[in-house]
Amino acid sequence: MSLAATSGADDGLYIGLMSGTSLDGVDGVLLRGPSPQWMTLGHAHRPFPHELRQELLALNTPGDNELHRSAVAAQGLAEVYAEVVHALLAAAQVSPSDVRAIGAHGQTVRHRPDLGYTWQINAPATLAEHTGIAVVADFRSRDVAAGGQGAPLVPAFHQAIFGREDRSVVVLNVGGMANLSILRPGLPPLGFDCGPGNCLLDMWCEWQTGHAFDANGEWGAAGHVREDWLADALSEPYFKLPPPKSTGRDLFNADWLNQWLGPHGLTDGPVSDGQMARDVQATLCELTARSAALAIHDHAPDAVEVVVCGGGALNGDLLRRLGEQLPGVRVGRSDAHGLDVMQVEAAAFAWLAWCHLSAQAGNVAGVTGARGARVLGALYPA
Repeated sequence: MSLAATSGADDGLYIGLMSGTSLDGVDGVLLRGPSPQWMTLGHAHRPFPHELRQELLALNTPGDNELHRSAVAAQGLAEVYAEVVHALLAAAQVSPSDVRAIGAHGQTVRHRPDLGYTWQINAPATLAEHTGIAVVADFRSRDVAAGGQGAPLVPAFHQAIFGREDRSVVVLNVGGMANLSILRPGLPPLGFDCGPGNCLLDMWCEWQTGHAFDANGEWGAAGHVREDWLADALSEPYFKLPPPKSTGRDLFNADWLNQWLGPHGLTDGPVSDGQMARDVQATLCELTARSAALAIHDHAPDAVEVVVCGGGALNGDLLRRLGEQLPGVRVGRSDAHGLDVMQVEAAAFAWLAWCHLSAQAGNVAGVTGARGARVLGALYPA
């Protein structure tokens, strides 16, 4: 991966860490930049221990003793973050003193910009202690304080990597949620969360099969889309809201899924009819594809290419459905542009850490709805 240099802080090494709403673990990327161009030097991944994953998932909804539980979970998250950092340093044979900063997004458990807050579980001081590297964290809060959604924060980074001077491009990141970046020649990027990504798919798959996700979408591909069920799902008011907008597990969660399943006689328990179970999965996959495609039709009708990244890019059935919904548009993965699908968001937070140290704005006000450009994050020195 390479992208054009931008004026700012001195050249150096930066690490980005990302653990998204899919809760599949932590991805870390080591970057060198900014001049003459940003280069990816390494990638590492660590899955969450089962107990930590379950606790992070549980903390997305109200429960007992949340303050204590979230503090303990934050320490566990910092330990996994540190493991990823040490793996990156070892593989690249780099000393902690050579790295200028780590950008650590934290784990979103509540996102309520309508109430003026967003909450990412994190322990950046612990991470700085464990690694001996300065940490930049809490990227969303300043944008929310300025009246923004605090998300998505990646469109400016997407513009730098995937933007083209001769055509309009959409970057579709499919993590637990799905978000779009609309990149047009000569114009600032646009972007918003378009709806669920993998979260509902993974939830239903785990309920029915015991597996955390549907590998390559093969289980769901054997199902049939129930168009009446899909129409019910697409009636969700969020899909019709104008941007700027953002969403998360506060909306698309087990309660949402059960409310959708209930009228069709289904619950969150195992379904005895295997074909019916696969039909639900196929319909949920179509929901992710069609909600994204509808957003692209409405807000980026001139797009000639859609670059897909995030864990959802590994779902072949989802990519096929996106292609069917976007005839005449080239749909492909970010790998073709030199950046692995699981590295894009982590790389973005390394870049945002550089922006913080450079005193450069990390948000795009036209994307988030903030009152203006803001330097994002808080610094925890080594």
